[in-house]
Amino acid sequence: MMTFRAALCATLLSVCATSAFAGNPNVGGAPMFENKNIIQNAVNSKDHTTLVAAVKAAGLVDTLQTPGPFTVLAPVNKAFTALPAGTVDNLLKPQNKATLVKVLTCHVIPAKALSSAIKKMVNDDGGVHVVETVGGCQLKLSLKGNKVRITDENGGVARVMIADVKQSNGVIHVIDKVLLPKS
Repeated sequence: MMTFRAALCATLLSVCATSAFAGNPNVGGAPMFENKNIIQNAVNSKDHTTLVAAVKAAGLVDTLQTPGPFTVLAPVNKAFTALPAGTVDNLLKPQNKATLVKVLTCHVIPAKALSSAIKKMVNDDGGVHVVETVGGCQLKLSLKGNKVRITDENGGVARVMIADVKQSNGVIHVIDKVLLPKS
């Protein structure tokens, strides 16, 4: 039987844990905590193991743990699998680190952009808002219905599957395609 004090402590711990991610959806079966940074949360998503491995191989872990703010457009594992055979293995080779860094930093916007702000920018700009990423890529943000779409420099289109996953140093939007820089 639980004592009153033990019950109170358990309740307080539950409330504190819940409030840390109350506004966030689960991603990859894992809770996403607003008081943790992008890396601390991403490593727990079973849908982002390829992205996490790529971030580690590129040496970007420390960068994505800084205060930011960042908006990360985070492709799921299936997005990497959809690339031509051998692409991911090739990018993860040490001699291709510069290319890997370019691809990954084209998924990072140097600001915290929640979907409501993105939608407003798109509407204010007449249907398409162009944004520059940390990697120097120009992405075109647009809407299909009420959903945010991202077009990369090659015309590839990703859709936001899960929006507004708040982090201590920004926000993650889960996307269904890997965005590629101009070849």
